[in-house]
Order: sequence, then C-alpha cells, then structure tokens
Amino acid sequence: MSKCAVELKPHGPGRVGVVRSDKRDRTRTVEIRYLAKHPKYGKYMRKRTVLQVHDADNASAEGDRVEVAPCRPVSKTKRWMLVRVVEKATRV
Repeated sequence: MSKCAVELKPHGPGRVGVVRSDKRDRTRTVEIRYLAKHPKYGKYMRKRTVLQVHDADNASAEGDRVEVAPCRPVSKTKRWMLVRVVEKATRV
C-alpha cells in the first residue's frame, strides 16, 4: 500500500528510462535517452530527458530500468509517476 494521501492515475503513454538518483524519499530522477537527427547535417545525435518521478512505494533503486507515465502535478517539479520496474539493476 502506498503512503500517498491521494491515488495517482497515469494520463497518457508511458516511457522507459533508467533511474539515476534514488536519494530522496518517494522521488526518483529518471533519465530517458534517445537519438535525434540533426536537421541540416543528418547526423544522429544522442540526447536525453531528465524527469522527476513519483515512486510511492520506493520500489526502484539506482540503475533500474523503469516505466513512467505522466500524471497530475505532485509537487513543483514532479509530473510523472512510476508505473513498474522493467528490469532490476545488478548489484555488485
């Protein structure tokens, strides 16, 4: 059971990214990497999007691949919620 007072529902398609930081309680920093083609030169460049994600159960850890979906604003910077952990990172 989540500790949140209000139940969040996803609003739209999900995206898959990697958790880069799990230092805050119920908040994760997720990085989504993608390739974008340069409009003039045609070269594919590596780009990334960094999202602040609400993780109600603290289910994910740093390095995990997770699926996130947009939701209503939870705080000033959090507009995404964790849907599921796709793949756990290998711990050494």
